[in-house]
Amino acid sequence: MSTTPEEPIRRLLPWTNDLNHPCYLVTSPRGGYVSRLADRIEAAQLGMADDLLEHAKDLLDGEKVTEDQLRFLIARMGESMTDLRRIAVSRGERIPVTYEADGDN
Repeated sequence: MSTTPEEPIRRLLPWTNDLNHPCYLVTSPRGGYVSRLADRIEAAQLGMADDLLEHAKDLLDGEKVTEDQLRFLIARMGESMTDLRRIAVSRGERIPVTYEADGDN
């Protein structure tokens, strides 16, 4: 019984290089060590985003918020949104298109 080799996939990793350029991994659909590491980092980034949202709710529910606190919160939220966007793009690139949207011919 012959098997066909798996088509390699290109995966956007959840980190950048020293020049802040995206890093990609070419791997099999089953993945490997670096894919599992990327999965763990994505999970940590998603968890940090949840924690940041809770912190924002608590901070903004308080009676007095300083300008420095708001600046810090906005900076961390910007960093988190960058991470979350990279995760979304990475996962979107790996989802096979199996249908045509209405109106596409």
